[in-house]
Amino acid sequence: MLLKLEAVKMYFYLGTLGRRKVVRAVDSIDAEVERGEVLVIVGESGSGKSTLGRVALRLYKPTEGRVIFDGTDITDMSEGALRKMRKRMQLIPQDPYGSFNPVQKLGDSLIEPLEVHFGISREEAEDRVSKMLERVGLSPPEEFMERKPYQLSGGQLQRVAIARAMLLEPDFIVADEPTSNLDLSIRASILKLLMEFKEKLGQGLMFITHDIVLASLISNRIAVLYLGRVMEEGATSDVVRDPKNPYTRALISSIPLERSKFEELTLKGDVADPSNPPPGCKLHPRCPYSMPICSEREPPLIDLDGRKVRC
Repeated sequence: MLLKLEAVKMYFYLGTLGRRKVVRAVDSIDAEVERGEVLVIVGESGSGKSTLGRVALRLYKPTEGRVIFDGTDITDMSEGALRKMRKRMQLIPQDPYGSFNPVQKLGDSLIEPLEVHFGISREEAEDRVSKMLERVGLSPPEEFMERKPYQLSGGQLQRVAIARAMLLEPDFIVADEPTSNLDLSIRASILKLLMEFKEKLGQGLMFITHDIVLASLISNRIAVLYLGRVMEEGATSDVVRDPKNPYTRALISSIPLERSKFEELTLKGDVADPSNPPPGCKLHPRCPYSMPICSEREPPLIDLDGRKVRC
């Protein structure tokens, strides 16, 4: 098992002591990613997807639970020890502009990690960067290495972000909505790139998205999140073909190609404030099947037909 999350919780505390609020961004989640596998984390804004990805990379230390990477418990690992592992675990962010130094040439941003993690000469690092930029479709590479982030389009800079991650030949990637801000035509090429690298390097990939259609196309398994909780998790083909949880069914029935297979299910209202979630089942204020007990008791996550389902 490449990555294993055991009952991880990530809580954020807002306000002063007298008026303190707790945001349970991730609330007791288990997850596993094998080498060569794509696990998609899907859910609306505020569901805890991005936070879960950062916990998986140990960019956040979980409030509770364990993060196990390639058999090693890294939950309480020191920052110094984690730095040595960073080349094996990489993030591809949603906003590439915010992840690069705006005044540094892109070539330097790509070369420096190679020098730090591999101890190679600058000449060799430049050669690796040049070949990788060509591989992600940025040519001539020498021109792109001399540019700064603001001089590239969003699609071009996202390719640089992918190149930066892949140059370190990581075992595990978290791709946090890497195509959400891009045009449809560019999205396809970015996804193709990610899948090609995954196949070549045998990487484990956690792909975060709000797009259930996209999730159904690229993943082996899917986990559906709502207000920090897993509502349903299983093989993508099974979940898309026969969703069990009402929230999953609502997401699937919104897909035009799938709508005819199910009675369309529309949720009421919007996602609750994560700092003030409803009691009982987190979905009950929006769920058309809600009963009085739903506001009193949260259903457990149970094993059902080879998958995990809450309700």
